[in-house]
Amino acid sequence: EANEHFELIQRAGGTLNGSTWLERTNYYETIPSNQLALALWLEADRMGALLPAMNQAKLDTQRDVVKNERRWSVDNQPYGTCWEKLQELSYPEWHPFHHSLIGSMEDLSEASLDDVAQFFRTYYTPDNAVLSIAGDFEFGEALSIIQKYFGNIPPGQPRPRLGKMNLPPIFGASLRNVVEDDVSLPRIYMAFRSPVFGSEEYYAASVTGAILGMRRGSRLYKSLVRERQIATDATAFTFDLAKGADLLVVDVTARPDITAEKLEQEVVREIELVLREGVSEAEVERAVALIQTDTISAMQTASERADRLSMFATLLGDPNLVNQQAALYSAVNRERVNDFVRERLIPENRATLIYIPREQPVPATPDEVTEMAS
Repeated sequence: EANEHFELIQRAGGTLNGSTWLERTNYYETIPSNQLALALWLEADRMGALLPAMNQAKLDTQRDVVKNERRWSVDNQPYGTCWEKLQELSYPEWHPFHHSLIGSMEDLSEASLDDVAQFFRTYYTPDNAVLSIAGDFEFGEALSIIQKYFGNIPPGQPRPRLGKMNLPPIFGASLRNVVEDDVSLPRIYMAFRSPVFGSEEYYAASVTGAILGMRRGSRLYKSLVRERQIATDATAFTFDLAKGADLLVVDVTARPDITAEKLEQEVVREIELVLREGVSEAEVERAVALIQTDTISAMQTASERADRLSMFATLLGDPNLVNQQAALYSAVNRERVNDFVRERLIPENRATLIYIPREQPVPATPDEVTEMAS
């Protein structure tokens, strides 16, 4: 039955879902501890028996599901194309991260049964997977269940070598794309090329993001939303990509009476201010405390704990790194953050994506900027 996996988990009192990001696909269940064997059997069945059961009718059904997801979450959502357009702007065409995660309608239509089978045989295999379990279970018992269900699944065919992904530390020019869309308010996404997730320099980048835009005490929120009333919302964060280059992204939405041009000027003003004056030790301490609190509270839930273990194992090859994060953030000081700011928040390392309502004038292009057609 098409929905049997879902129904079995739900009948057992559990929940399940999946997620895909640029570097990993993740399936997960949260279940009562006495149902662990069921969840492991279903995941082993997905890995070992999905392909023989796959036919054109099932592919067409799932293709329609993905197309509807694209319509709902990307094409018909205000600012829904932002991540695609930001990736296009921030990564060169030859780079894997340049391309849409969900794919275009044309790509989805052209995926054949043979394409799907090839992909599945290559990537959905035990030698290319991480299995993480967190919660209330007996270690030896879980291991024997895993052996029983996964032990006979053969490894996949050889995977193609990953092409080159390394990029220079900065873009080398200001990049810019203005998108006229069915939106009610201008919105700006400003991305900076940033050190990869898990590298020593990454932690200063992550703290910079928190100083600029983590919660309501952050620089951008305090200045643009509360004090100067330019924006309705302002955040900043890292994408957390572990290969090639990461992005630090500033995301600011205008108030109804503010033009896109004014919004861009104000965001640039804030970036120039931090570039000129640097950050204070108090700001670094606040940001580190917020990140550490988030990390510790996330680890309270079994599902988040399993996810973090899986992420560090998949992206960096070591699940134990989850226990080192607090110390790595504690080691970040004002000097390290200001070094990152001076190196990376410069005009030659800014990719600016601006959404404007269709009836608003297109903002003038600042000097030194390389335009990109949307």
